[in-house]
Amino acid sequence: MKKALLAFAGVALIGLTSSAFADEKLEIGAKIYERAFGRGCGTCHEISSNPQLFDLVKSGKLTRASFEQTLQNGKGGMPKAIAAIMEVGPVKKAGYGEDQAVDALYAYLGSK
Repeated sequence: MKKALLAFAGVALIGLTSSAFADEKLEIGAKIYERAFGRGCGTCHEISSNPQLFDLVKSGKLTRASFEQTLQNGKGGMPKAIAAIMEVGPVKKAGYGEDQAVDALYAYLGSK
């Protein structure tokens, strides 16, 4: 009985921990969206003539790989964004690398 209770507690803790990481990831993704380049991604991407990131990610039209490539290399009028993303305070504070930061932003875009 004691072993079963310990196993259940362990599983519950793992579930809570993964939930906390998911919440942190979405929160950091939101901060990147709000703060990158000092004015946020929405400054450009919430204008109807520009790519609508939330819709593109949710619909699957913008893959994670294509999204990362655009952030690294820029595209059209969009400048390279990785350096600006890595300068966002919560990204630095969390110790995120580039892949983790891109994952966080992509997850945030897909969550709305």
